[in-house]
Amino acid sequence: MRTVKQRLRGMVSQLPLFLGLVLLWALLWGKFSWLNLVTGAAFAAVVSVVFYLPAVQLSGRINLWRTAWLFGKLLFDIVRASIDVSWLALGPRYTPSNAIVAVHLRTRSDLILTWTAVATSIVPGSIVVDIERVGSTLYLHVINMHDAVEIDAFRARVLATERRIVMAFGSAEDVERVCRVRAEENRVADAPGSPGPHNRPDLAHPADSQDSDRRKPDPQNGAQA
Repeated sequence: MRTVKQRLRGMVSQLPLFLGLVLLWALLWGKFSWLNLVTGAAFAAVVSVVFYLPAVQLSGRINLWRTAWLFGKLLFDIVRASIDVSWLALGPRYTPSNAIVAVHLRTRSDLILTWTAVATSIVPGSIVVDIERVGSTLYLHVINMHDAVEIDAFRARVLATERRIVMAFGSAEDVERVCRVRAEENRVADAPGSPGPHNRPDLAHPADSQDSDRRKPDPQNGAQA
């Protein structure tokens, strides 16, 4: 049973999304009035109840400097990628070489997963074609990929975008997780003969290794532990 405090915290966290639906309703009508606000609130309530989705937990924190850096870098990436794609489209010697790339994100937040997918898709040259929510994995169609080096470089750019989003809006737990996993990946990547962090699925979510061990079948009865 959820306590009254937990219910109030859940309602407060969902209030921005509720107000967003009311604002969307008013924008669709093209004007703001008391009637539109009342009907918009009723519309938002019906949508929230009938089309119920798992609650999105907002972090409640924002770093203004990190946010400015996030949007500034995103704008720069959009402009640069637009020029690159235009050059490829106009170049007479361009040979199509596309790939479906899987990127295992470091966090498990649905909100960070969504923001990373959107931020990656609006940059020309790549688009999200599928999402695995359980494993926090993005599957992206990327153009102009010729070898494993370019694929690893693209993965690194997506993970860098995720890190900027976490540092700007993520919770303290997300920040700690990203920093811990990044440090572990750097340690393994610097080791002699290392295959690289992206070829090591055990480093994708090291904090979940204990959970995966608990889900291993029991050899005695075949049931999950």
